[in-house]
Amino acid sequence: MKAAELRQKDVAALQAEIKSLQKAHFNLRMQKATQQLANTAALRQTRRAIARAKTILAEKLAAGQ
Repeated sequence: MKAAELRQKDVAALQAEIKSLQKAHFNLRMQKATQQLANTAALRQTRRAIARAKTILAEKLAAGQ
């Protein structure tokens, strides 16, 4: 998800997005551990998506939204 799309969400929606991304990242890590993951780049993409969402959430919380 792009940063512009994340900025339109409220704090509760961002927290839900982060939680779902973390679950997806966990599942990808389990697939990698069992050698079932074909696209290892997905790990990096989800990790960066989590960081992007957390950054925007911190900006919103600092701004008091």
